[in-house]
Amino acid sequence: MARTFVDLSIYLENDVITDPPFMRPKITYQQHADTVAELGHFFPGVTAEDTIDGAGFAAAEWVTLTTHNGTHLDAPWHFHPTMNGGERAITIDEVPLEWCFCPGVKLDFRHFPDGYVVTAADVEAELARIGHDLQPLDIVLVNTAAGGAVGNPDFVNIGCGMGYEATMYLLERGVRVTGTDAWSWDAPFSHTAKKVAETGDTSLIWEGHKAGRDIGYCHLEKLHNLEALPPHGFTVSCFPHKIRGASAGWTRAVAIIED
Repeated sequence: MARTFVDLSIYLENDVITDPPFMRPKITYQQHADTVAELGHFFPGVTAEDTIDGAGFAAAEWVTLTTHNGTHLDAPWHFHPTMNGGERAITIDEVPLEWCFCPGVKLDFRHFPDGYVVTAADVEAELARIGHDLQPLDIVLVNTAAGGAVGNPDFVNIGCGMGYEATMYLLERGVRVTGTDAWSWDAPFSHTAKKVAETGDTSLIWEGHKAGRDIGYCHLEKLHNLEALPPHGFTVSCFPHKIRGASAGWTRAVAIIED
């Protein structure tokens, strides 16, 4: 049986904007000739000219970033110290691997305006439209307007977000991994901040994330290429990097379609 692999990850790079200024990654590239000193650590006295091709040693990169740069999987620990009503929230190295390789479902919310907070009714209506009944451990991916805005200087303010009720709708049906092509699972902070200023209701801050206090779950952020996926009938692979005690881990998220 043939398989089609769809890359759902953004690039980790210096120049394309996918984060606010204070948390952008920095990659320093070393060419082969730049690492001759490292060659000397293992083989004292050997020069670039002495190597078999005269090119030097090895190309390498130094990377400064947070666990929330690039396409990544957030662990329950990121949202709150506890989950499931009081248990210690698990960190990324404790996330069950069986959560990270499961059937995928795509909800198309690209039509919602920036800052819109998706409701449980919106989720239910979209599932009815695509004809899918949620199953435990389905990985639910949310396609927003942010998917087409990678590199836009305003990227972090683009797209809709998932509210508390919408998130709980998924979690109560056994979903444990969700994802979005926006900067955050929740609505962009710039829009939420206006609502908080108007109402004084600070419970609106990260309301989708904070659903993890009630039922522990993970979500993928800064996915890409969700437009290429069908509504369902594919598998998502999103195993996170194993960082001890961390709130998130980078992942090369991929959708697998059996042809």
